[in-house]
Amino acid sequence: MTATPAQAIPAPAVCVVTGANSGIGRATAIHLAGAGYTVWGTVRALSKATKLQAMADTAGVQVQLVELDVADDESVRAGFEQLLTATDGVVDVLVNNAGVGGNSVAEECPTQLYLDVMNINLCGPARCWQQVLPGMRARGRGAIVNVTSIVGRIAALAQSPYVASKWALEGVSEELAQELAPFGVRVAIVEPGVTKSAIFAKNIDTPRTTDAYDPAYRRMFQMYAAGLARATDPTEVGKVVHAAITSATPVLRHAVSWGAAELLAGRAAITDEQWVALGAPADDEAYYDAFAATFGLNLRDIG
Repeated sequence: MTATPAQAIPAPAVCVVTGANSGIGRATAIHLAGAGYTVWGTVRALSKATKLQAMADTAGVQVQLVELDVADDESVRAGFEQLLTATDGVVDVLVNNAGVGGNSVAEECPTQLYLDVMNINLCGPARCWQQVLPGMRARGRGAIVNVTSIVGRIAALAQSPYVASKWALEGVSEELAQELAPFGVRVAIVEPGVTKSAIFAKNIDTPRTTDAYDPAYRRMFQMYAAGLARATDPTEVGKVVHAAITSATPVLRHAVSWGAAELLAGRAAITDEQWVALGAPADDEAYYDAFAATFGLNLRDIG
């Protein structure tokens, strides 16, 4: 028996983009509005959305705003109640973009940091899709787009809480896609590599309770330095989101931005034991050589 693919969601339709105040969320909201969708962006504070509104004005589009914090059950409930009242109960597309980073090697990571990052990066999307899925199921139509990260597929060094949260969101998204298949609701996972975003400027802390893991932290920051020198414009992610909700044949995973294709291909080409061995060099230069040989990415090139 061949299942009927969930239908595409072309404009006009109602889209909600969480974390719309910066980076990927802002670019996606503006791109979808430009494509003819009615877009609602969630922000934690309306007073801080001036740049979003200015960029939307420059693009000649409207992004309507609702204030909510994806980390809080009541805030999400109240925000979506307001939003659904304004849209006559209809949300056709939910783009779960809001998220935070989190640096730490596993030995040093406070358990509370795992919980805090997971609360935003996994529970945040769950809170939001729980608000819109009853309506999508009833209409037999809709799309959930979960923005994870390439580290949801590649266990990058020294980002233990971030990796944990994005792997978790990847797994739940796979499950969700099967669960929603009978109801005509599609699920797409968008996996950005390094994309121009304010998240990197905010994500520079490490616990560093010992100097034993200095090489791991150093190599992690070096990878992002190399990526940021060539970071992909966030609008490209918005275009991928748009393609994911309008394609005639749904595709579950969509990798995009600097490093994503290379990291996925390189990891698929090596064994688990080779992956583990990649972390063994004590010397940074030897590590950078091994990384380049495996993934074709030059971490020394940050200019």
